[in-house]
Amino acid sequence: MILDCAIVGGGPAGLTAGLYTTRGGLENVTMFEKGMPGGQITQSSEIENYPGVTGEITGMDLMIPWPEQCQKFGLKHDMVEVTRVSKDGDIFKIYKGDGTVSEAYSVIIGTGSSPRRAGFAGEDEFFGRGVSTCATCDGFFYKGKEVAVVGGGDTALEEALYLAKICKKVYLIHRRDTFRSAPNTVARIKRTENIELILNSVPDEVYGDKMGVNGLKVKNKDGEIRDIAVPGVFTFVGNNVNNQTLIQEDGSFLCEMTKSGEVIVDISMKTSVAGLFATGDMRIAAPKQVVSAAGDGAVAALQAISYVDELLNA
Repeated sequence: MILDCAIVGGGPAGLTAGLYTTRGGLENVTMFEKGMPGGQITQSSEIENYPGVTGEITGMDLMIPWPEQCQKFGLKHDMVEVTRVSKDGDIFKIYKGDGTVSEAYSVIIGTGSSPRRAGFAGEDEFFGRGVSTCATCDGFFYKGKEVAVVGGGDTALEEALYLAKICKKVYLIHRRDTFRSAPNTVARIKRTENIELILNSVPDEVYGDKMGVNGLKVKNKDGEIRDIAVPGVFTFVGNNVNNQTLIQEDGSFLCEMTKSGEVIVDISMKTSVAGLFATGDMRIAAPKQVVSAAGDGAVAALQAISYVDELLNA
C-alpha cells in the first residue's frame, strides 16, 4: 500500500503534521519515529513560553498528550529508524533500518537537530561520565554539588536555572559578556544567588579519572586559566541538523540545502522536490521553538493534502 503521506520524525513538527494530515482527510498516514514521540523538547526542564500553558511544566509533560490526540484521527506510528528517503517518479521511497521499504505520495520530514559538541579537550572522553547536554536527564546526579554550564543562549540559561534549584552552585561560562537569551531569563540568572557568571571565557579542558570528571579549566580573553573543581559539566552550544535521511546513495542530497546543512524551503515548507516538505529545526531560518515547529507541521500538512489531492486526481 502506498501511503498518502509519510512523516519522518516525531517531534512537535511531525506530530502536528500527523494531526493535520489525518484530520484533514488523508487516510493512510504513518509517522516514522524510532523512539517515543515528543522530540528534543522532552529533555527541557521547564517550559514557560508555549501559548496557553501557564505555570511550570516540563517538556515531557507538555508533549505527553500530543501522540494520543494525533492517533485519535488515524495517525499510525512505525517505531523504526528511517535511513534514507528518495524519490522515483511520483513515488517516494522510505528506507528503514529493519531493511524494509515503504512508499508514499508525499513526505513531511522533521528530524530536528542534535546538541553540538563544544570542542574543548576531554569533552568526548568524558561525555556521559560527567559531561552532559541534558540537565533534566543528569542534573539529579549532582544534587547538592557544584556544576558548570557552558553556553549563552536560551537553553543554556534555562538549564542553568534548573540546575541552580538542585545544585549547591552553578558556574555559567559564556564566551561573550552579553547573552542571546530572552531579557527575562537573563534577569532571573543575575538574581539567582548560587549562579556565578564567568564571562568572556571559554572551556579549555575538562579533566578527571576513571570515575569521571574532577574539574574544568576555563580560559578568559587574556589567556588566563581558571581551574574550577566540579564533577559535572553541561554544554549547550547549539545544534547540528539531522539531515542524514536526505543523503542519497551517490552522496548528494535529495533536495536543495544550505552550506550548513539546513533544508531550503519556502513559506509553505516546500522543498525543491515536489511533494517533499521540511519542518522544524532542520529547515532554513528555523526559530528553534516548539510553537514554531508545530506551526511548520500544520503548514506542511495542509500543503501535503493539496499536493496529494492534485496528484491523484490529475
